[in-house]
Amino acid sequence: MDQANDSGLASYVAGQIDRTLSWKDVKWLQSITTMPILVKGVITAEDSRLAVENGAAGIIVSNHGARQLDYVPATISALEEVVKGAGGQIPVFLDGGVRRGTDVFKALALGAAGVFIGRPVVFSLAVAGEAGVSNVLKMLRDEFELTMALSGCNSLADITRNHVVTEADKFGVMPSRL
Repeated sequence: MDQANDSGLASYVAGQIDRTLSWKDVKWLQSITTMPILVKGVITAEDSRLAVENGAAGIIVSNHGARQLDYVPATISALEEVVKGAGGQIPVFLDGGVRRGTDVFKALALGAAGVFIGRPVVFSLAVAGEAGVSNVLKMLRDEFELTMALSGCNSLADITRNHVVTEADKFGVMPSRL
């Protein structure tokens, strides 16, 4: 930090990234474990197809909290493209931007197999411990169930793409192609 012109955080983070990582590393991981390998950070159909081709057991659509690169698309905007790229061969999960039950509903409608919930859980843990986490998860579930009911969905299988309108629908193109 004494040699940095700022807080040193950017230099530290840059030093943590292994620039030699490639799709071959997925194959290597598979050779040393029987655990399923999920690839995180996929935001394009091209990388989604590569994940499938290289044997990933699943994909986590993530922009790493948008902290790594300015102007990266929101995960919900990238989700549908990634799901299409996977072609139903492996599950696709959404990580990032889930704050309400409606966010869970939108992700499922756009093809996600499930969602990861980070910040709401961490913040509620910091404020109220285990009870806070239980409360935030209950709130998300209650909001999700209300959204399902208001959308006429009795089960998860009833949630379809027809239940949401995205920016891409408004403009008639995929957001990543704008």
